[in-house]
Amino acid sequence: MTASPVSPLRTPTPDPASVRHAVEDILDDFLATKARAADDAGLPGEIAEVLRGFVLSGGKRLRPVLCALGWHAADAHTDTPPPPVLKAAASLELFHAFALVHDDLIDRSDTRRGRPTMHRTLAARHRLARGPAEAERLGTDTAILVGDLALAWSDELLHTAGLAPARLDAALAVVDRMRTEVMYGQYLDVAATGTPTDDVEAALRVARYKTARYTIERPLHLGAALAPAPPPGLTEALTAYALPVGEAFQLRDDLLGVYGTPDLTGKSALEDLREGKATVLVALALRRATPRSRAVLRSLLADPDLNEDGAATVRAVFDLTGAHRTVEDMIDTRRRDAVRAVESGPFTPPVAATLRDLAEQATRRDI
Repeated sequence: MTASPVSPLRTPTPDPASVRHAVEDILDDFLATKARAADDAGLPGEIAEVLRGFVLSGGKRLRPVLCALGWHAADAHTDTPPPPVLKAAASLELFHAFALVHDDLIDRSDTRRGRPTMHRTLAARHRLARGPAEAERLGTDTAILVGDLALAWSDELLHTAGLAPARLDAALAVVDRMRTEVMYGQYLDVAATGTPTDDVEAALRVARYKTARYTIERPLHLGAALAPAPPPGLTEALTAYALPVGEAFQLRDDLLGVYGTPDLTGKSALEDLREGKATVLVALALRRATPRSRAVLRSLLADPDLNEDGAATVRAVFDLTGAHRTVEDMIDTRRRDAVRAVESGPFTPPVAATLRDLAEQATRRDI
């Protein structure tokens, strides 16, 4: 479809809602096509259907929205990104599905977005025929494969998006870097989980690689790379905005993991404490606690049988040490840093306004 010409006196305005809808249509069509192709070939089409249900069951499409926004920031001239850009943005959601499926396996999570996780969903499909123990094992094994397929299909969707060769090469450079960074971030997170320390900088390092770069910075960079002639200094300006927003996003997630409700987070507020996640919140509390309170934290954190009473005790230490308040202050500081980066960056007024709105939503977690 040919884009309508835009008046040179009018600055194109990004529309996150239209991007979300377009991306969901692309994902729905792509995965439905995969299910039909599997059925036609005599392969288990249920794999694509289960993945389709998982991908379309929720989520705010933050990464595709940021990708489209990066494209707008790179001196785009139309309100709506062209189909190749939207398909490249949609490929980020399939990669994210891969990451979530495997992350839920690593964390042994039961719910995601208020629904059963992939391995629980697959186990339930086989429980009557296989029995509980065998169904659980099969759920884990098949979830690994579904996650792997989501990774492969994210690559396919990007390569078949219809990008010009130069734009595809530029996109792959960003995507390859993003994938490597998030794997390192996940490795750091897994290695630290269960043995939290008072090392705040180590916890922030995990936040930068697992979340800030993957969730905010690289999607923006990918969008900018899809435009033919990004203005000088744009990549650096996007990074100056993205890293503080991304760190604040993870800090908010850490707070929600302890203080949030299942209605808001889609998971129990006990999970992170039971796993002993090495977050900034925990590091600050351990650093500031009295010896007695520190011993209490070490006895309760990473206890797989932690109950609500134990969690309330942990939260009380977080509050008494000021760790909770400090994390809130860190979020506020990073949000202000991001806004300053927008104000000094080479952004059109509509793009700047959207970046500010997303920083607000992401760090207060309405998104």
